[in-house]
Amino acid sequence: MSLDRRTLIQLAVAAILPPLAHAQPSMPLKFGVGMFQPDREKNDATYRPLAQHLAQRLGRPVELRTVDSWEGLAKSLANGETDLALMGPWGYVLANHFADAKVVSTILYQGKPEYFAMIVTHPASGLASIDDLLGAKGKGRTFAFGDKGSTSGYLIPLHLFQQRGIDPEAHFARVLYTKHQAIQTQVTAGQLDAGADYNRNRSAMIEQGLIKAERSKVIWQSAPLPNDAFAVSATLAKDAVFVKRLQAALAEVGALLPSQPSLLPANYTGFVATDNGYYKPIRDAGLATGKLAAK
Repeated sequence: MSLDRRTLIQLAVAAILPPLAHAQPSMPLKFGVGMFQPDREKNDATYRPLAQHLAQRLGRPVELRTVDSWEGLAKSLANGETDLALMGPWGYVLANHFADAKVVSTILYQGKPEYFAMIVTHPASGLASIDDLLGAKGKGRTFAFGDKGSTSGYLIPLHLFQQRGIDPEAHFARVLYTKHQAIQTQVTAGQLDAGADYNRNRSAMIEQGLIKAERSKVIWQSAPLPNDAFAVSATLAKDAVFVKRLQAALAEVGALLPSQPSLLPANYTGFVATDNGYYKPIRDAGLATGKLAAK
């Protein structure tokens, strides 16, 4: 059984488990965050101010925990280990599809609620375009996806490959599944021919001096995709008063950033209230690739 299929089964099982009893106001809210930073310690430090803000505004303790993979975060939200989550779009769609988790807001990056998936290579690869990668020039090369819960690192590029009639496991000599930062690092070093990433990660790594822009060549970019979702468990989603208070607390963040810049990482500028319909492009890609079954 493949990792991807096993993950979907685990989510489906979690969906039929009895829901946790509705938490009392004094009980901590468990806030799961994906691994947006290079390591757990830095990730926790980065998102702790947001957790503290939410605790103050909601009048309840908020316990922050970093979850290593998008798959793991989707499962934790589905099975009740997590009450609130800041998660990638595909992970959210999985948790919504299998366990009725609900998005309440979408994070803004430089004022926009959207981003782009991309495929990168290095200048010496001889791959000048996506047609090169998926054609004869790309056959037998090495390629890296993100983990299988990643939107830009896995779902969207896989959908592209399938639309072009390409099975990546057959087309490439070696296919890896790893972290976004590792993909950029290895591609720019010439250790991989190409890999999937997203514009925010590439830009941040260039700004931080982790990679050189001239060594990271973008050969394909997706249509706009919805940014990371701030979602709640199915149990909390039924509490309309709580959801409104949470949306209000998240909406405050943008106005507070000038005086409290630590509330969000650099270039993130707040949250906007959204609903499940905003993530339809991701759901459509999941259905088209067979990673989701129609209900």
